[in-house]
Amino acid sequence: MNIQAPPERKAEEGQSPVKPTREEAEAAVRVLLRWAGDDPDREGLLDTPARVVRSYEEFFAGYDTDPVELLARSFEETDGYDEMVVLRDIRLESYCEHHMVPIIGKAHVAYLPDGKVVGISKLARVIDAYSKRLQIQEKLTAQIANTIESVLHPKGVAVVIEAGHQCMTTRGVHKTGVSMVTSRMLGAFRHNDATRREFLSMITGPRGSGEA
Repeated sequence: MNIQAPPERKAEEGQSPVKPTREEAEAAVRVLLRWAGDDPDREGLLDTPARVVRSYEEFFAGYDTDPVELLARSFEETDGYDEMVVLRDIRLESYCEHHMVPIIGKAHVAYLPDGKVVGISKLARVIDAYSKRLQIQEKLTAQIANTIESVLHPKGVAVVIEAGHQCMTTRGVHKTGVSMVTSRMLGAFRHNDATRREFLSMITGPRGSGEA
């Protein structure tokens, strides 16, 4: 049985690409199963195309999220708080845009408020909004930091990401136990050595006894 994915539908000039239908996406998965050497009509694979498409909806949910909107609501009643706000060890799951395999790690985010703060869950959601897309880690790090800076206008922003890339652990060079570390320092974190050192000591220091 010769099953082919439907031809790609083209968008009008100047418009975003037309998103395939669910049926087209499932047909594409069936083609990949056949290309891998298996039979998409055998019992164990009958529901695999639908499962893969549902998984992709979760893996790439960031395309449907506006990170700027997540930070739009801030709070100015801080009683003058102007010290560093740091979130560390935020689990991060992304996907390599070159091989479409997972990037798994953690992110550390900090900013120096300038009159307003934002709910801490919103910072974590910004990370998810950008990480749940096809990415390279360098770009992901910059996007998170740049968005926080452009919306909150703090005195400084710092983002550090540590992650393992399955594109080099499960294929290619097959080097396990390797972490990639990227950072983006803006404002005070870039220009003030003491501020940067304080942030780095916070994210590398011992964890509290109550942490898992």
